Amino acid sequence: MQVIIGTKIGMTQIIGDDGIVTPVTILQADPSTVTQIKTVETDGYNAVQLGYGQGKNLSKSVSGHVKAAGITPKVLREFRVEETPELKVGDKLSVENFKIGDKVCVTGTSKGKGFAGTVKRWNFNESRNTHGFKGNIRRVGSIGSMYPQKVFKGKRMPGRMGHDQVTVKNLVVAYIDAENNLIGLRGAVPGPKKGIVTIEGKE
Repeated sequence: MQVIIGTKIGMTQIIGDDGIVTPVTILQADPSTVTQIKTVETDGYNAVQLGYGQGKNLSKSVSGHVKAAGITPKVLREFRVEETPELKVGDKLSVENFKIGDKVCVTGTSKGKGFAGTVKRWNFNESRNTHGFKGNIRRVGSIGSMYPQKVFKGKRMPGRMGHDQVTVKNLVVAYIDAENNLIGLRGAVPGPKKGIVTIEGKE
């Protein structure tokens, strides 16, 4: 089963035997532990829940939930599967399940950019700043007509930008260091450094 949870370290580049330079994102992917197996009979669908990292101050409910796995995880993530895998609670999944050349999907939380206006958030044009204009060239301007006296949902306006769940598909595994639990993916991975991401292979 090609799934694992990791922490984004940063980007670098590697030079292949043919001299080609490849930009890669390095992830620290320590072994993830199976904390629960969900099946159609008991839960209505098939899934595997993994725990990653070393957490602290866990609630009593979470502590009891992961007690059988013998860990205190920092994060828990669930992965849907078509068939129940041959795994049991307490098993470990590591980068050794991947090999160079595999295509994977990476899911993470994008960088938060705070409150942003329409020029930055939606790439709106600025207003002209000559011929009697008042000077606030980045304001929104008119946002609707006289009827129906409301703002429609989905209207592109200022607001919080970033900090959304983002999935990047078809990244290629370009580097693996099983001894240090490192995996390098060709291309960019969403989120800041030290951000938690999930890596799911396309088996």
